Amino acid sequence: MSSEAARVSFYVVPGSESRDRLVFACRLAEKAWQLGHKVSVATASQEDAAALDDLMWTFRQGSFLPHALVPVPPATPAPIAITWPGAARDPADLLINLADDVPQDWRSFGRVAEVIDASPGIREAGRERFRWYREQGLDPETHKL
Repeated sequence: MSSEAARVSFYVVPGSESRDRLVFACRLAEKAWQLGHKVSVATASQEDAAALDDLMWTFRQGSFLPHALVPVPPATPAPIAITWPGAARDPADLLINLADDVPQDWRSFGRVAEVIDASPGIREAGRERFRWYREQGLDPETHKL
């Protein structure tokens, strides 16, 4: 975890089904967790966080992602934390952003992954965040899936 995000990547999921975007976020979180990284997933609302929580149990047959909705009791920390605006977020190696805006604490993560799809609202908000990161002196990568 660094004082400035080392890397910002945009992942462009084909189509405009919100479930596809969430499934990709689950796959990305799973990969990071399997590599030993702590992950924080920022969602746009508490309702979106609950939907992602449900999906992390079922997104793939035989999968298990050790995750929790924030706030997580200190006695039971999870390697994958799901947050929403206004919820406190612990430091992590990877921030997966599913929210409409750049989280204020983005600099406290070693890596930021922005997941967007082809729906007009999501795509436009992603473009605005891309420009914003550039204004911060970063050169975001783009991966079209």
